[in-house]
Amino acid sequence: MLNETNELIRGLCRQRRQAQERLLQLYGDIVFGLVSRIVPRQEDAEEVYQDVFLKVFQHISSYDAEKASLDTWISRIAYHESLNLVRRHRPPVLYVDDCDIRFEDISDEAVSQILERQDEGTVKLLERAIENLSTEEQALISMFYFDEKSIKEIAFITDNLPTTIGSQLSRTRKKLYHIIKRMQQ
Repeated sequence: MLNETNELIRGLCRQRRQAQERLLQLYGDIVFGLVSRIVPRQEDAEEVYQDVFLKVFQHISSYDAEKASLDTWISRIAYHESLNLVRRHRPPVLYVDDCDIRFEDISDEAVSQILERQDEGTVKLLERAIENLSTEEQALISMFYFDEKSIKEIAFITDNLPTTIGSQLSRTRKKLYHIIKRMQQ
C-alpha cells in the first residue's frame, strides 16, 4: 500500500490524469461524506468537493507523509474548506448553550449507554440532536464516529492538540446526551 501511495503521489506531482482519477476513486467517497456532513446544501457540498480536489492537486507537493496519512491530509483540506463555506454562507444559528449544562454531573457511562445504542428510535433521535450542535461539533462527531478517525488524526485535521480534541469530544458527547434527554421529555 505504501508503494502504491508513493507512486500515486509521484503521478499527482507530475499532474498525470491517471493519478488524479485514481485519487478520486480512492478518496472521493470519503471526502464527499465528510463534506456533506458539514455543508448542509447538496449544491454547496459538491462545490466544496471540487475545491478540495483542486487544492489537493495544486498542493500535493506540500504533502508530508511524516505528519499524516494521505487520507488524513486530504480530510484536513476538506474540513477547512467545508467550514470556510459554512461560515461565509450560514446565517447565525442558536445552538444549545453549554452554560445550562452541568457536564460534571453527566457520567461517561450514561453517555455511552445512549449514544452507542443501535435501535432505530435512538439513531433518529441522535440525528436530530446532532443538528443542535455547532458546525465544529458536528464535524468532530462526524469524523470520530462516521469516518472512524482517531483523536490524533482529528487533531491534525483541525489544527488542535489531541488533548484538546479529547476534551471537546467528551464535552460534545455529554452535550448530545443532554439534548437527547431534553428531546425525550
